Amino acid sequence: MSLLVVGSVALDTVETPHGKVEEALGGSAVYFSLAARLFTDVKLAGVVGEDFPEEWKGLLSEKGIDIAGLDVRSGKTFRWNGMYRGTMNEATTLGVDLNVFGDYEGRLGEELRGCDYVFLANGSPVLQRSVIRQMKEPKLIVCDTMDHWIESHRGELDKMLSELDGVVMNEGEARMYTGESNLVAAARKLLESGVRFAVVKKGEHGALGMTREGAFALPSVPVEEVRDPTGAGDSFGGAMMGYMAGEKAHGHETLRKAVAYGCVVASFTVEDFSVERLAGVTRDEVEERFRAYAEMLRLEEQ
Repeated sequence: MSLLVVGSVALDTVETPHGKVEEALGGSAVYFSLAARLFTDVKLAGVVGEDFPEEWKGLLSEKGIDIAGLDVRSGKTFRWNGMYRGTMNEATTLGVDLNVFGDYEGRLGEELRGCDYVFLANGSPVLQRSVIRQMKEPKLIVCDTMDHWIESHRGELDKMLSELDGVVMNEGEARMYTGESNLVAAARKLLESGVRFAVVKKGEHGALGMTREGAFALPSVPVEEVRDPTGAGDSFGGAMMGYMAGEKAHGHETLRKAVAYGCVVASFTVEDFSVERLAGVTRDEVEERFRAYAEMLRLEEQ
């Protein structure tokens, strides 16, 4: 089942207490794709500049990701510079250069418009709505967002949510958008916007999901050493959507298991800088960690 992701492809400079990388492969669509490819066929749409290394294109292609929708334009690739300190729960952004991504309109070819599952990775709601209007008969459209778009494009974001099947936000974004401090209340309010399900990412504390059938909460997967949290949320979304596309289903129980896979795959991402660990992980490794995770959650009846 085809899965399309539209979002940023970037060169990241990241520093954590464990070291630093400069101009490493990053971007929401990249982390998403590398996670989703473990479960289904993935097509990536985005834009890079002429300076984007050929080796990164090769890596994505080698992992089975269709990058025919990756435009190469005159100019420089999107760059993000961030730093993590202490518990590394949140990044401090030191610099953002949108470059060619700032003018990206998300025009899709015929094949991409026919995809069944669509994920609108973090980006302008104007861009995201443009993609929605181009799709033919998708079975599921889900989006991610960030605090910047909630503040600067609230009207467009409101309109877009009414056109979606699902939404993914982190806990700060969910509280900001809904005005609710309680995350269960926030998720319920997101459902009132018209989506069929809402997922709230809680970082090291796991995730909360809600559908019309009810709510569920799952913890994160214990990781002994977190080296770089960058992209964990995007790889969470990739595994979640990849699983649903692979199963050709997105009901309550499927979503719950998809969120569990999201937590598992994100736990690999944080074990190394950039996409180093995520790009190398196999489905067998994911399943082995998933079984241990499921066993951790099992409760015996007294």
